[in-house]
Amino acid sequence: MQRYFVSAEQFNEHSVVITGDDARHIGKVMRGKPGDKLIVSDGNSKEALVQIESIEAQQVTANIVEPLEMDHEARIRVTVAQSLPKGDKMETVIQRCTEIGAVSFVPFLSERTIVQYDAKKEGKRLERWRKIAKEAAEQSHRNRIPSVEQPLSWKGLLSSFEGYNLVCYCYEKENGKQLRDALKPFVNQLAPGASAEVLIVVGPEGGFSERETIEADQAGAVSVGLGKRILRAETAGMAALTCVLYESGEMGGM
Repeated sequence: MQRYFVSAEQFNEHSVVITGDDARHIGKVMRGKPGDKLIVSDGNSKEALVQIESIEAQQVTANIVEPLEMDHEARIRVTVAQSLPKGDKMETVIQRCTEIGAVSFVPFLSERTIVQYDAKKEGKRLERWRKIAKEAAEQSHRNRIPSVEQPLSWKGLLSSFEGYNLVCYCYEKENGKQLRDALKPFVNQLAPGASAEVLIVVGPEGGFSERETIEADQAGAVSVGLGKRILRAETAGMAALTCVLYESGEMGGM
């Protein structure tokens, strides 16, 4: 069943109004008609099964059939910090990690980042990334749309570490601690049902410099490996995110 996110103001006691691109999608792409049912969420506290009452060019009005439980989100809230990769790889990271369960994304610039950052173009690129996150959240039946933050400098990212319960950075030269080694004691100490904030930091195609690993360690992050194989920059975050959610029981772990 199709799912759409709307603002809280578009909900009222008995109905919901869907506008803009989503309304056009329902009418022209999905060829919706009165009587069809959809799922609508405000991405915060309201989600409902609704039935279309009327369809116009820019607006769809639907009646609320029944409220739904918002239970598709993980208790371990994982943010993926990704050094800006080449081409459209960031789009792939956002799409796939949204499907898996990331709650937010923090692009950043590091010493070996290849991409030439252009602040003038950043607005359009950020808008596209957020649209991709929204569409992926709808497709995967998420209750909330992951946030996509403005790109940070390396120092800016380091200063954000204190806002998380656990920070792990993926380091291809890590020969000791694997991600699971860091996760198991962390997950085991959590009280039943407790939530936590975890940050997974993934470097650029060329990896982190030695200086950056020292600074990350000093800022409280844990260096972890992802097995014996070297993963692409756009693959590492997906693998690490999946490990976190598995170890916390979201995918049958524990």
